[in-house]
Amino acid sequence: MEHLINNKVQKIEVSGIRKFYNMVSHIDDVISFTIGQPDFQTPEHVKLAGIQAIEENFTSYTPNAGITELRTAACDFVKKKYGLSYEPESEVIVTMGASEAIDIAFRTILSEGTEVILPGPIYPGYEPIIRMCGALPIHVDIRKNQFRFTLEMIKPYITDKTRCIVLPYPSNPTGVSLTENELKEIADYLKEREIFVLADEIYSELTYDHPHLSIASFLKEKTIVINGLSKSHSMTGWRIGFLFAPRDITKHILKVHQYNVSCANSIAQKAALAALTTGIDDAIPMKREYIQRREYVYNTLIAMGLSVVKPDGAFYFFVKIPDSIPLSSFDFALEMVHQAKVAVVPGSAFSEYGEGYFRLSFACSLETLEIGLNRMEQFLNNRLY
Repeated sequence: MEHLINNKVQKIEVSGIRKFYNMVSHIDDVISFTIGQPDFQTPEHVKLAGIQAIEENFTSYTPNAGITELRTAACDFVKKKYGLSYEPESEVIVTMGASEAIDIAFRTILSEGTEVILPGPIYPGYEPIIRMCGALPIHVDIRKNQFRFTLEMIKPYITDKTRCIVLPYPSNPTGVSLTENELKEIADYLKEREIFVLADEIYSELTYDHPHLSIASFLKEKTIVINGLSKSHSMTGWRIGFLFAPRDITKHILKVHQYNVSCANSIAQKAALAALTTGIDDAIPMKREYIQRREYVYNTLIAMGLSVVKPDGAFYFFVKIPDSIPLSSFDFALEMVHQAKVAVVPGSAFSEYGEGYFRLSFACSLETLEIGLNRMEQFLNNRLY
């Protein structure tokens, strides 16, 4: 019966991140720098709110867009943190993680034959959804621009078929953000064009050199903002995301959401409410730790002679494999995990423009980073000399 499966689905590959992780997870004594998951526990007050929701039998369906208190808290959060103004009643949807928010946004705005412009390298979660919508992903090679997805890089790829531009920042896998001027340039250019922006800002609370700034500050009427609690509050398994957009857009996205999942998990919504109110600054102590780790990893990689752009946010380094090592990124990562017991993600998992690189997550302790990077250095020395 497999031949009857939707052709678009048959052509989709399992995420290269998960594929590599699953391939090496059975190997003993491996230091893993693969999965993008915070190593901190969900804050206690958030867990207690979830427990209380269960004990109070808050276990029924909620409104499709989410409980009113949570939508209000989400709007208050982005207002206080990023200066964005959205109406709780009509301009925010609580989703099953940021992944569902991306899915329902694309399925609402894309149609057969339209095009979506994305940076490359990029997180692999966008392209399969775009293709299932019958649209075409158009990747822009940003390697030559220090991984900055600027207007100068975007303009040559805009056609009359362009329906959406994806701005994921801070970026997974590079950690790079965009400056105020870069965002303004993109916004000014798009004001008179019928093109959506999907701004994936899931790492917005994890910025290190400058406060996060959303393109929605300059282009709210055309921007769909994706956010959530997985990274900011270490709530990956709770699956709570948020989609913000003007009401004439969200009213249509809500229909897709309704028939997709009905509503987000009721218990997780109560936990999320605690995260966005009493835990509004929960990301700050995590961020301090990430900054320490970033400095250590950056200095260590540079001391190894590796080429790398220092990330502005998130918790990744996207590292250039030395030219003198004649291996694909997949073979390089596979050899390192077998010989050095260090797992990273091959750059090829992040589009063809990730080839020649590997992603290293520093969402783990300094002690673990030290052990893993020492192993990596020994591996490189053996390989190069």
